[in-house]
Amino acid sequence: MAIQVELTYEMSRVLGERRLAIESASTVADVVAQTRARFDEIGADYGKLARVTAIAVNGVLVNHKKGLKTKLADGDRVGFVKAAAGG
Repeated sequence: MAIQVELTYEMSRVLGERRLAIESASTVADVVAQTRARFDEIGADYGKLARVTAIAVNGVLVNHKKGLKTKLADGDRVGFVKAAAGG
């Protein structure tokens, strides 16, 4: 099962790539864990970069689904979305 992961600009600058392909993830939690591992491999602070992000599956925020327990299917896109505020 292939999942496409889209990173925020800040995350992509650290890893040197805008998208990641993850082959074995059945939930959003799996994607988060595997993405965190990529940052750990190069000694980057995933927590600092992810603190201001939300996560979406196929364009829908996971807090409108089942959060990190949201199930994934082959071909899904998981995006780390930079949180923004304004008015």
